[in-house]
Amino acid sequence: MVLKVNSPRVEIHYCTQCRFILRANWIAQEILTTFGEKIGELVLVPSTGGIFTITLDGIEIFSRKVEKRFPESKELKQLIRDKLDRDMSLGHSDN
Repeated sequence: MVLKVNSPRVEIHYCTQCRFILRANWIAQEILTTFGEKIGELVLVPSTGGIFTITLDGIEIFSRKVEKRFPESKELKQLIRDKLDRDMSLGHSDN
């Protein structure tokens, strides 16, 4: 197994009290399916206080508290793609 040292790290911080684990898992699956080896790490980070935040290399790209909603899969894929590889096609998620 070869570890990628400088690859992007995605963190999904989710509230355990609110039982956001299922949504966090679903989002993680969507990201890994779409970006495959472009992502070096994807980490689920248990938290409290209603949090559902997604960061890319330590930079917050989505916050449920700021947006007052959960991210749409399409929206999140576009946010990540725009940071990783602007020329990457997302197929139907680009429409």
